[in-house]
Amino acid sequence: MPIYIGLGANLDHPRYGSPQRTLAAALDALAGVGVRPVRHSRWYRSSPMPPSGQPWYVNAVAQVLTGLGPDATLAALHRVEDAFGRVRRQRDEARVIDLDLLDYDSIVKENNLNGLARLPHPRLEMRAFVLLPLEELASGWRHPVSRASIATLIARLPADQQIAPLSD
Repeated sequence: MPIYIGLGANLDHPRYGSPQRTLAAALDALAGVGVRPVRHSRWYRSSPMPPSGQPWYVNAVAQVLTGLGPDATLAALHRVEDAFGRVRRQRDEARVIDLDLLDYDSIVKENNLNGLARLPHPRLEMRAFVLLPLEELASGWRHPVSRASIATLIARLPADQQIAPLSD
C-alpha cells in the first residue's frame, strides 16, 4: 500500500537550522506518531509557488508505512508540524516545515466535515516540487483521478517552475 508525503521548508528552524536539516529531523520524528518513512527522494531546491520574494524551498517526497487511516495520517503529519513550530496564518506563506499527504494507496477522497484529508492532494499535478521527487520513488505512478502517468503530468508542468536537485 504506497503512501507518499511531500516535505518542504524555506525558513531556518531555531533548533534544527537549515530547511534540509529540519526536514530530515521531521522524517525521524514521524515514527513517533505512527508514520514510518521507508525511503525518500533526493532533496530539491525549488522556487516558491506562486512566485514571490520568499526564499527558495527545500523539497522531497517520502514513501511511508502506517497502520493509520488517511485522516489519522494527515493528523499525525500536522502533529509533527506543530511540534516543529509550524504556524498557519495564510496560504503559501514562508514556513519552517510543511508536510503534505500526497497519495494514500490511490484512494480518491473529498474533504470530510472536519476538513481532513482530500486525496490525492488537490494541487500535486501542478507542482514540479512534488512530481519530480515522486517520480524518483514511483516512476510508474498514475494520478488516481485522471489516471495520467507521472511522465505525462511532468510534461504538462508550466515552464516557469524552477527546481533542481541539491548537491550532496
